[in-house]
Amino acid sequence: MSVHESLIRELYDRLAERYIADRRNAPWNERPWLEKFLTHIPPDGSVLDLGCGAGTPIGGYLLSRGRAVTGIDTSPRLIAHCRATLLDGDWRVADMRTLALSRRFHGVIAWDSFFHLGHDAQRAMFPVFRDHALPGAMLMFTSGADHGEAYGDYHGETLYHSSLAPEEYTRRLADNGFSVVERVFNDPDCGDHCVWLAQRTH
Repeated sequence: MSVHESLIRELYDRLAERYIADRRNAPWNERPWLEKFLTHIPPDGSVLDLGCGAGTPIGGYLLSRGRAVTGIDTSPRLIAHCRATLLDGDWRVADMRTLALSRRFHGVIAWDSFFHLGHDAQRAMFPVFRDHALPGAMLMFTSGADHGEAYGDYHGETLYHSSLAPEEYTRRLADNGFSVVERVFNDPDCGDHCVWLAQRTH
């Protein structure tokens, strides 16, 4: 684990108020992908949001569409905000890398969170995705376009990101029972996100 990867939890918790404000004020471009995701989720289905952050806009939108949302994040301050503002959700302080909820969901989402993990931690996440996904469940996550590491800046702090190669993501999804439904790299309509949408088929 790199030094910067290990500091992600502390950074988001320390800058929680800034993050909440930034998410509130930033353009919301995730909705088209969430609509694709929800197409495959039953109207009364359940969604696990890994790295849910402040709960908005994603968790709040899923709740507004009638889905039961369980959100986890390593930041106690962000989870406290979720609990205070989105009363219908189930918000928990937890680390996605060691998650074991002993239940499965109709959908699992890791939007702008999974890519803060290092390469080995990402590889270890695919069994976690599988163990929390019902048969037919949808999985959606964001990544980089190629294998590598990148360091961004967030309010003067170093923000770590990494990505596996697309071929490895595809292989690890298949090895854990998921088939790729759609993937778009550098989506111009979604802030240049690289988005994966997959379904558990076995």
